[in-house]
Amino acid sequence: MKVLDGMTWSPRRLALRAWALCWLTLVWILLWGTLSAANIVSGLAVALLITLLLPLPPVPVEGRLHLLSLVRLIATVTYYLLASSVQVAWLAIKPGPPPLTAVLRAHFAVKSDLVLALAVNIMNLTPGTIVLEIDQTRRMVYVHVIDVGSDRALSRFYRQVRQFERLLIAAFEREADWRPSTDKEADPS
Repeated sequence: MKVLDGMTWSPRRLALRAWALCWLTLVWILLWGTLSAANIVSGLAVALLITLLLPLPPVPVEGRLHLLSLVRLIATVTYYLLASSVQVAWLAIKPGPPPLTAVLRAHFAVKSDLVLALAVNIMNLTPGTIVLEIDQTRRMVYVHVIDVGSDRALSRFYRQVRQFERLLIAAFEREADWRPSTDKEADPS
């Protein structure tokens, strides 16, 4: 590892920076709609300006990715996206009074802020739910849920949260692979 400008530059950090530059250049090319040398060069210039002038703080990666568990997570999230879409569509067209809604509190027993953010994004993508507030220190999320008019609907929501939590931990935070971050840049204290 080399220290440059007070920052530690590991091969992993350099690879992530290169990936960000490539990704931003690709986005630039897609926005312009044509693949040309001018778009590639200007995209790379814009990507360099963005990453140098507006750097994001480093996000500590403290676990290991488990591919099979990630595939299970993606399959489960896809299933719930489709099932929830059908349920919300049915609630929209079914005759009768509107469904009972509520704000429910759910706890995610995840260690990493990155995984908590992923859990919140999964909840926000699921039709019929939207995260209103996140208590980062207690790992609580407050979720507005459509159709909580029965005990069955409530238990379905909490079962879904538990399943997401189990799959996220299996994919990213297994106890055997967990290493708390030692990156001084990621810890501002």
